[in-house]
Amino acid sequence: MFARFALFICLMLPMVAQAGQSLHKLLSADEARAWQAVGRINMKDAGFCTGAMIAPNLVLTAAHCVFDPKTGEKLDPARISFLAGWRQGRAAAEGKARRTIVHPDYVHGKSAKVERVAADIAVIELEHPIRNAAIVPFERYRRPNIGDPVKIVSYAKGRAEMPSLEEACEVLGKDPKVLVLSCNVNFGSSGSPIFVMHDGKAKIASVVSAKANYQDNNVALGTSLGQPLEELLAELAKSNGVFKSKKPGRLSLNDQLGRKPATFFTN
Repeated sequence: MFARFALFICLMLPMVAQAGQSLHKLLSADEARAWQAVGRINMKDAGFCTGAMIAPNLVLTAAHCVFDPKTGEKLDPARISFLAGWRQGRAAAEGKARRTIVHPDYVHGKSAKVERVAADIAVIELEHPIRNAAIVPFERYRRPNIGDPVKIVSYAKGRAEMPSLEEACEVLGKDPKVLVLSCNVNFGSSGSPIFVMHDGKAKIASVVSAKANYQDNNVALGTSLGQPLEELLAELAKSNGVFKSKKPGRLSLNDQLGRKPATFFTN
């Protein structure tokens, strides 16, 4: 898919721009009830992102959310907390990070390349599981199809005190590890869960990694959660969260596959 057009990609950083126009703020408790397992991830002195629980002690987000945007260093877990169902100054539950687990193929840096987006996922393990009957971790949905409608629940600057829901978007295309979505996301939406409705339930199909432009239209990019998330969880089980990062090769993925490289920009 990426060989056929140029994507202009901009990595999304925590808390730096206004909400998209199609977002609907979840103002009432009734509206927000179904999304209680989505929360704000606070990083002391480094802004905030969005994350979603996939287990009582595991929060899924973007990998770049657990790095300090100023220094580029991985954040000490002691600086990270998760506020489930955060609305107007109150959280349904709060958890402190015990450790952060980044996909082993993720390489942090300023350039926003397709292969980087493909590995831009992380799991925050909490010190103590959140046990609350009203907060149910989300199931995962492995492979959405082109044309599937999706929803995004997120926090960002200008709407940091309550979640917002975007429903009017769909999957435009997919690579084995990256989804292209018509969602109008913006800076500050990093790590937000991308949902597909399946069997009457909202299931996480991806997380927001970057925004891009295709044929003068705003699109969102997300990591497909099939193989990348399974690899991440396997590393968690195998290594107890201690990863040995792989060194990037000299050739890019596009070069290795003989593809025409995409065109990128960074903020």
